[in-house]
Parts: sequence; structure tokens; C-alpha cells
Amino acid sequence: MARSESTPTSRRGYAPDGRTLGIAALGGVLAYLVSYALTYAVTGQQISNSLAARVLEIATGEPGTWKLVGWVFYNAHFVTSEIPGLFGSTAVNLVGRGDTFSAALFVLPPVALALAGALVAALGRSETPMAGAVGGASVILGYLPLAVVGAFLFAVDVGDATAGPTLVTAILLAGLVYPLVFGTFGGALGALATPERA
Repeated sequence: MARSESTPTSRRGYAPDGRTLGIAALGGVLAYLVSYALTYAVTGQQISNSLAARVLEIATGEPGTWKLVGWVFYNAHFVTSEIPGLFGSTAVNLVGRGDTFSAALFVLPPVALALAGALVAALGRSETPMAGAVGGASVILGYLPLAVVGAFLFAVDVGDATAGPTLVTAILLAGLVYPLVFGTFGGALGALATPERA
């Protein structure tokens, strides 16, 4: 009986196999961590020297720079930070404001996710843009859990209130929309660049 000339790793169908899903989950985790690390590299020094970081350190008894960088990281996903006040909470986004952080930070999460999606498509040997898109979208498996955990991890208790990334938006926008949109886009492009496509 003639054997198929397709390699075992060839992805002609749209449903990713277990190996591809594992790569996608790892890609999502790496996209999240790398984006946060780059945000820290760009903003950490400025934040650590800020009054907000000093106040947070006094209030909590621990360095708060990494948490405030987390706020900026979520702001780069268009997720606002909720800051409680005397007359209710205020939603702020510090990215793109002239007196705070560069709008270039908005580019970090999409690029990291698109690269992760492209890598998934390439390693999974997706042979069509649709198969690559489905594989790329699977980076949500790693990105979503970290987006949820991070929203809690970067929160700061302020009396009876909590300051930090807006939870619902962090889950829906940063955790779901971003990896689905940009992972899909990167996966489709990665499939187009995959060699030996039929």
C-alpha cells in the first residue's frame, strides 16, 4: 500500500494536533513574559524613581515597581488601571500620554503575539493560511491564563479598595481579544512562509 508523501508533521487540516497546541501554549506564555520584560526594560527605571512607586513601597512595605510596570503593561493592551479616590475610582491609561510613557509600547503585545503565532504555524508546518491562523490563535492557551493571573498579581490593596488593571477588560481584551487577533494574524503569515507547502 502506497504511503502518503506528506510528512507526519504536515498540517493540511484546520484542527491543530496536540504537539501544535503545546507549542502554541508555550508561545503564548513566552509572548506574555517577553512583552512584560520589555515593558519593564523600557519603563522600570522611570517608574522606580517616581513618587507613585515610593508611596506604594511605604504603603505595602515592599518594592512596587514591578506591579506598576504591570499596570503599564496592561495599559499597552488598552486596559485601563483603576485607581480609587475619595469620589470613586478613576480609570487611567498611562501609555501614549505625553507626560508619561511612549505610545510605542502599544506595539509590544501585538508584535510578540504575531511572532508567537507565526512560530506556531512554522513549527506545526501549517500548509494553508487558514490552518496557520487556527494554530496561531491557539496561543490563547498560554496567554489567557497569564493575563488573568497578572490582573490579580499586579493589583494593590489601598485600604478597602483595590488599585490595578481593570479585571474584566484585562480578561476580555488582553486575555482573549489580543491573542486571538494577533496570534491568528501571525499564524496566517507564518503559514505563507512555511516551506514545502502543497
